[in-house]
Amino acid sequence: MGSERMEMRKRQMSVQQESAAGGTAPAQQDQPNQANPRGSNACCFCWCCCCSCSWNEDRDDRNRKSSYDIRERTTDCEDCPKPTLEDVRAWGQSFDKLMCCPAGRNSFRLFLRTEFSEENMLFWLACEEFSKETNKSSVEEKARTIYENYISILSPKEVSLDSRVRESINRNMQEPNSHTFDDAQLQIYTLMQRDSYPRYMNSQDYKNLLNTLSEQSPES
Repeated sequence: MGSERMEMRKRQMSVQQESAAGGTAPAQQDQPNQANPRGSNACCFCWCCCCSCSWNEDRDDRNRKSSYDIRERTTDCEDCPKPTLEDVRAWGQSFDKLMCCPAGRNSFRLFLRTEFSEENMLFWLACEEFSKETNKSSVEEKARTIYENYISILSPKEVSLDSRVRESINRNMQEPNSHTFDDAQLQIYTLMQRDSYPRYMNSQDYKNLLNTLSEQSPES
């Protein structure tokens, strides 16, 4: 009896499934032109409306950053003599001594590049050059260039500034002068000193340079 009941149950379920399939098929045939609100593929619909847009934005962002990396990697560093052992040892004494030495800035800049923060050094150097400008029209033009390259939130090389400094720059940009970026330059200098400089001192790049010059030195 148990086996007969199981067999009967299977036949009932089979009939119900066939009835359900038969009932829905005509409804679909009666409305051939009605668009499926989810499309022919639910996953495809989701991907087209959501994922693809996000993916395209990520791709554009990657392309922009990639082109930026290529430009920056081909940009020459400052022209200067090769550092001496005394120079490199002095870099380890203070951040100020490192930044006062062109070779030190170059070496530190290459390290910042590996940390994807080279824009901090580029901004600082641009401000150094800008502060020496005296021609009014040149000041306005260079101020606009620095703003677009390092201050604008649309720039891939935007530096990290607090709201107070950023608002001050926005006000000063109405009539820029050679001191427009002084607060921002100091803030980025301090950021590099506290954040990146200690890591550079402990980096293999600095240690290798120091060891190489030590081996080449007549003192050794």
